[in-house]
Amino acid sequence: MTHDFLMSRRTVTTSLLAGSAALLVGAGGRAHAAPRATAAAPTPGDLVLTLPAPTGRHRVGCQPVYLVDGTRRDPWDPAIPVRELMLTVFYPARDVTGPAPAPQMPPQAATWFGRITPLTPLHLPAAGVNWGATRSHAFEGASPLPGRWPVLVHSPGGGDPRGLGTSLAEDLASHGAVVISVDHPGDAAAVEFPDAQPYRTDTVRTTVLRGDPRDRPAVARTMIDARIADLHCVLDRLGHAADLPLPRGLAETLDLRRLGVYGHSAGGSAVTEVMYEDRRVRAGINLEGYLDYPPSAPGATAEPFPVTAVGVDRPLLLLGSEGFNRREELDRSWSAVTALSGRWVHSARVAGANHWIFTDFAAMLPRLQAAGLMTAAERNALIGTVGPTVSVPKVRHTIRRFFARHLAGH
Repeated sequence: MTHDFLMSRRTVTTSLLAGSAALLVGAGGRAHAAPRATAAAPTPGDLVLTLPAPTGRHRVGCQPVYLVDGTRRDPWDPAIPVRELMLTVFYPARDVTGPAPAPQMPPQAATWFGRITPLTPLHLPAAGVNWGATRSHAFEGASPLPGRWPVLVHSPGGGDPRGLGTSLAEDLASHGAVVISVDHPGDAAAVEFPDAQPYRTDTVRTTVLRGDPRDRPAVARTMIDARIADLHCVLDRLGHAADLPLPRGLAETLDLRRLGVYGHSAGGSAVTEVMYEDRRVRAGINLEGYLDYPPSAPGATAEPFPVTAVGVDRPLLLLGSEGFNRREELDRSWSAVTALSGRWVHSARVAGANHWIFTDFAAMLPRLQAAGLMTAAERNALIGTVGPTVSVPKVRHTIRRFFARHLAGH
């Protein structure tokens, strides 16, 4: 067996971190499938962005997985009688010969991401980037490397597709871990499914969010409640991994005794609450996600999450960015769980960074700035002034070292 990665109450709802890429809630908050015919196609001269290569000694495989939770209705659209999820599983691979690496985002999801995000607080360029051309370093369906690997479940930021966590996920996999990145349909900018269904007539489902959910408490609670339930569903299904559509032999490599969770922004909020609720989780990382509910009315106070009233008794890392403009509010929500958890909680900040430094934007936005598609001020508002040659290794190493220490083999 290989262990080189390692050194030796679902009803709870939480809030979205202010500033996440929240997009579009129409009247009634109904989800919709975007008509493909109106999606703008990239042009031949559009910029093609790249992701930094993984640093581990293993090659990386990946597999998209479609899950259906038949026990609950979709929280955003009452016409959808089930909860659908899309995942990407990254894992150490034995053989990656064959086709080119998988795209960072599926093609239709990437097209819609490019259309939607210019209208969000991200203010990404409306033209000039071929978002669908970015490749990962992972090969779809590659033969898994035999071994017993720790399992890490990832939840992206509010409004963000799972593809924006590709670089970190495949780096963790290259060092010997299985990483499961979760899309939250209706929340994520765009989610691409394998096929249509009677209750969903297109293969692409776009976000239902508009503005900042922290300013709309009911929307924020619905979103994070859905995320918590989604993550519990994934953890439950991992207990029956042999029934999942995974490459042959991959299910046998999952060591669920070494289970960790990490998430950015709203994902950080959700994974912290899931860690508190589910003792199968041995360690967790919250990447700048609040630990309180948004105020229910102007002038009201935020309501702390249940985890802040008890603390945690397993390792939790609270990792933020130095430039986040609502640090005081964030620190208030982190202080209670820190005070009650003693040695179990550690916190740190990335110097010169801002909120989206924990995503693929850390490497991508400097390229947009260099190409004249984004100003320095716009870039700094999202990822800060620190360059990718510093920030990418720093974030990767911090997260990898934390899980290496706390998910040590038996």
